[in-house]
Amino acid sequence: MYANAKPTTTVLVNKGAAAQLSHAVHTLVDGSGFTCFRPCANYCLVQRPGRPSKRHFTTTPRTQFKEKYFPPADTKNIKITRPAWHHPVYTEQQMNAIQVAHREKKTWSDVWALSMVSLLRFGMDTATGYSHPTEEAKKMGSWLGLSKVKSWFGPSPMTERKWLIRFLFLESVAGVPGMVAGSVRHLHSLRRLKRDNGWIETLLEEAYNERMHLLTFMKMAEPGRFMKTMIIGAQGVFYNMFFMSYLFFPRACHRFVGYLEEEAVLTYTRAIHDIEAGRLPKWQQLEAPEIAVRYWNMPEGHRTMRDLLLYIRADEAKHREVNHTLGNLEQKNDPNPFVSEYEDPVRPHPSKGIENIKPTGWNREEVI
Repeated sequence: MYANAKPTTTVLVNKGAAAQLSHAVHTLVDGSGFTCFRPCANYCLVQRPGRPSKRHFTTTPRTQFKEKYFPPADTKNIKITRPAWHHPVYTEQQMNAIQVAHREKKTWSDVWALSMVSLLRFGMDTATGYSHPTEEAKKMGSWLGLSKVKSWFGPSPMTERKWLIRFLFLESVAGVPGMVAGSVRHLHSLRRLKRDNGWIETLLEEAYNERMHLLTFMKMAEPGRFMKTMIIGAQGVFYNMFFMSYLFFPRACHRFVGYLEEEAVLTYTRAIHDIEAGRLPKWQQLEAPEIAVRYWNMPEGHRTMRDLLLYIRADEAKHREVNHTLGNLEQKNDPNPFVSEYEDPVRPHPSKGIENIKPTGWNREEVI
């Protein structure tokens, strides 16, 4: 999982495989190559000294890892397939200026959206073993301010492994709303025989961006069977619930995503602070995966794990702005302000980048 980790290698396998592996290794090498077996939830940790590792909580054999995840296309004439959406350029100053923020609820739909995010956050915190100190959260602007959660795995400080588990689960769900909203609006446009005024592209691009976050983290760690099962269940429930909600209450759904992105910004801000405070030593000099370097055009000398989280946090802050803004507009007739040209280009207005980012969204009278 860690590109620069040298002292030990940690791989998670299920209990049955761990028992067979232990028996085989003791038979072949006297058991001298292994230091311990340590249970962790539904898996066992197998530690091997002296061999570098790039992944955690995985059941895939090492020889299969590169082939299974992101295999190169076996084609005769195509050299590389580049993404259809190019990521806007972020400056270091812009990314460091991102702040935790919260939009106050003003309508009953806002209350509903906030309640749903609160419920979802509690479940995710419990499932991923996330510890969220109340006072720290309040100082950073969190509206939720959870006390330290007693998760299924027991409360403990956030480690590199626990952060990655959370990131993987978070991003596997975060890519759903944009795809659902984009597909619903696409079908709605076909059914009404009218233009969508630019919303579809932005929503699909948001879903694509969240999926790139997931692919980046999967280059660092491969989920095991237990997490894959959790992801399938969460995605199945969340997709259908969001789909039905968006059919009837699209504005409330955008507000829900805006509040969800507020908590995503808080989560990544906490992870960045943990790196800066030295609480995540394995991430101090860890280089970002090549897929991230290409996608964000990360410059030389700014490709550490901290830099990667700064880029991802900026993306989440942009999604926060976009969805809070879309939640303020007329859903059927207003154009998408993030891809529109304005009469006065000098006046600050929404854009695809983060140069004029507004954390709580733009009001309708400001852009329409």
